[in-house]
Amino acid sequence: MATVMPKKKRSLLQGNEAIALGALAAGCRFFAGYPITPASEISEVLSARMPRVGGTFIQMEDEIASMGAIIGASIAGIKSMTATSGPGFSLMQENIGYACITETPCVVVNVMRGGGSTGLPTCPGQGDVMQARWGTHGDNPIIVLAVSTVTDCFDITVRAFNLSEKYRIPVVLLSDEVVSHTRETVIFPSPQDIEIVDRVTPSVPPEWYVPYENNSTGIPDMAAFGEGYRYHVTGLVHDERGFPTQHPEEVKTFTNRLFRKLTQGLHEIQIIKTFMMNDADVAVIAYGSVARSAQRAVVDARSKGTKAGLLQLITLFPFPERLVDKVLKQCIRVLVPEMNMGQIYREVQRVNQGKTDVKKYNRIDGQFITPDEILGELLLEE
Repeated sequence: MATVMPKKKRSLLQGNEAIALGALAAGCRFFAGYPITPASEISEVLSARMPRVGGTFIQMEDEIASMGAIIGASIAGIKSMTATSGPGFSLMQENIGYACITETPCVVVNVMRGGGSTGLPTCPGQGDVMQARWGTHGDNPIIVLAVSTVTDCFDITVRAFNLSEKYRIPVVLLSDEVVSHTRETVIFPSPQDIEIVDRVTPSVPPEWYVPYENNSTGIPDMAAFGEGYRYHVTGLVHDERGFPTQHPEEVKTFTNRLFRKLTQGLHEIQIIKTFMMNDADVAVIAYGSVARSAQRAVVDARSKGTKAGLLQLITLFPFPERLVDKVLKQCIRVLVPEMNMGQIYREVQRVNQGKTDVKKYNRIDGQFITPDEILGELLLEE
């Protein structure tokens, strides 16, 4: 069987290529998707590479079917992924909700582009952030991660699979047109240095198996269909055996468990990077490709005498309130630049509660936010 890693440890890759290789390194062996700009290269790479490692690639008829296919593959015991952009992501929402309530691990990559509806297919945007968290109906928790560099595309894709498998939950991985079409050198870790997490499978015989057991971790063991374990899978709220219930206590217990399993794991789910934050009194909170501009702006601000720093959000949801709160208490000013109308800005303000001065800087014209634009905002009040 062919190796999933490139022959050279150092490679020049596009972001989308790195996402595909990260998925393979994490153990993904099933991909179903439908081509869409600016995510299509993920499908192209996996269509060639997935069969070489014994996996399955299927180009589906649409994004609704793509999401259904990866859910089915995951229930059968295979790590699975799909990739899309805004319009396709909208079509996937009902089945993402189904994956949430059935606790089916899978990874959904959304390479964001500008505008609503068909929008700006070849331009960057960050308008899908709140949709990634709240696109499905009902009180369903979900994990949303964002990548900023091509190296992130590899590393965070692996992390997305690990979190999905450990917590039995869909993970949305947000990229954007700039990150996914940037080419830069990636230095791959040795295969033995890549941490791989697999779902916990039952250690009891099929007749003793409780598919949605309310255990201490909140994460039930997951049996694969086809291995002798038969259980009921439904989008309805269900009891521990998987059968629909409307009993108030069972409904409450089930919903609380879905949230509890993430709350207990926030220490490893909520991921950030900091840059020059130790003595910063002015901070930028950014994510995705904008975080790269912000890092350059911080360096330039320092050269002009402003003690600036960067908090890069990798985990967008569950929103890392405690980590953001620390920055808000430390700094006299905070800037949140985004390629939308201020979706994460509103989350920062929710945590802020008047602690410091929080400003936003937004572009919604399909154009990238440059380092100079961020620098200008940082120095505006100097």
